[in-house]
Amino acid sequence: MSDSYPWLPHVVVAAIVEQDGRFLLVEEHTAEGLRLNQPAGHWERGETLIEAVRREALEETAHRVEPTALLGCYTTPYPRRDITYLRFAYVCNVTGFDVGRALDDGIVRALWLTAEELASHPTPHRSPLVKRCVEDYLDGRRFPLDFVRHT
Repeated sequence: MSDSYPWLPHVVVAAIVEQDGRFLLVEEHTAEGLRLNQPAGHWERGETLIEAVRREALEETAHRVEPTALLGCYTTPYPRRDITYLRFAYVCNVTGFDVGRALDDGIVRALWLTAEELASHPTPHRSPLVKRCVEDYLDGRRFPLDFVRHT
């Protein structure tokens, strides 16, 4: 690791969407192969975290979502690339679906799985946070949306 630049975490958002006992997930190509993840991605300049989670869910699943609560803030290291991810996970409701919308590059498909199906699915999770966020959601963990304030 070089000391010539400051260490900065990669800030990402994730949509935790549950409907009728099933969670919205994506199957995506990664450098490690096919993985399961919540709709998630990088926070982009000029947007709020809530705008980012709406955008990522739409781009990756064609579902329009509206955040109702902050599930939590999580960190996870990715040692192979000397990266630490800081994930803001939002509980979201589906508000629409764009039929025919092309999904982001690398996204194979969106799918709905129960917690049990997710735990036993043959496709590995992108990170331990996939399971952790579902567990926290099922445990009732919620914070108000204004827990994170943008100025």
